[in-house]
Amino acid sequence: MLTVICDTPGTLRAEQRERPVRAEGEVLVRVRRVGVCGTDLHIYTGNQPFLQYPRVMGHELSGEIEEATPGGRLAVGDVVYVMPYLSCGKCIACRNGKTNCCVNIQVLGVHRDGAFTEYLSLPEAFVHKANGVTLDQAAMIEFLAIGAHAVRRGDVQAGQRVLVVGAGPIGMAAMVFARMRGATVTAMDSRQDRLDFCQRELGVAGTVALAEGDEAQLSAATQGEFFDLVFDATGNPKAIERGFQFVAHGGKYVLISVVRDTITCSVPEFHKRETTLLGSRNATAEDFEIVIQAMRDGKVPTAALNTHKLKLADVPTDFAQLLDPAQRVVKAIVEV
Repeated sequence: MLTVICDTPGTLRAEQRERPVRAEGEVLVRVRRVGVCGTDLHIYTGNQPFLQYPRVMGHELSGEIEEATPGGRLAVGDVVYVMPYLSCGKCIACRNGKTNCCVNIQVLGVHRDGAFTEYLSLPEAFVHKANGVTLDQAAMIEFLAIGAHAVRRGDVQAGQRVLVVGAGPIGMAAMVFARMRGATVTAMDSRQDRLDFCQRELGVAGTVALAEGDEAQLSAATQGEFFDLVFDATGNPKAIERGFQFVAHGGKYVLISVVRDTITCSVPEFHKRETTLLGSRNATAEDFEIVIQAMRDGKVPTAALNTHKLKLADVPTDFAQLLDPAQRVVKAIVEV
């Protein structure tokens, strides 16, 4: 089977590997679509803190069941999506239902080889039917679920003012699901093309470009009160630190980003505002279900979000182009 490996940062190589043998309790998935995530781009550029090379990237995937246990929950031919966070089910987080932050988590494409290949044998518990959505849509559930999880962590309420800093796919996902809850959403980013996309395709109420005077714009838009919730999806430590000042008194700050650095803030300001600081990692089965139902209901503009496609065989030569801002990539999907 064709497999694409990231040997070292900036180096992708295609090779033929043996098709995996399905183990007991697993299903063999014929991979059909793989979404390219910011994590994959960080792996390629050497900026992913939880990874060792070489690695087969890819954790946003959909496919078809090639082999399964007869009489089981899944059958040959089923169209499926995959929860790529393989949790242990035994640790303190799993026992409390927080499988997304399992102590022993194995994330496909990060801790173990992922979906830039033709077949994967995976534990059946993490593979789910994708009824009512297309293969392309099913490959987009995971990144949208991260945004849905962050919104659920923040407990966004109707009428609240929400600021999402970072208008990449994860930030856009947070915008989509915050708006579904009735919040008034503002997008903030350094790229005007991304902000234009958020206003045109996602229906955000306002946008602010990172530039001199941006804080004054945010203040003016909220009558000097700033935002009930701020979500950071930048992956930039300086942006994360700056975001504390955009949280209203009594508000919440949700960090979707993960960075290598130590983050600092003004403790007097943090305390004065009684800020609630929340980390948001991955997603749970509940978040995946929220996303797939929203897709079925036509509430997620998946066609607009999927801006680029490429073939698995072309990944070694074409992948670097996805990093070029001039390409205006929102979500690229690899067809297998």
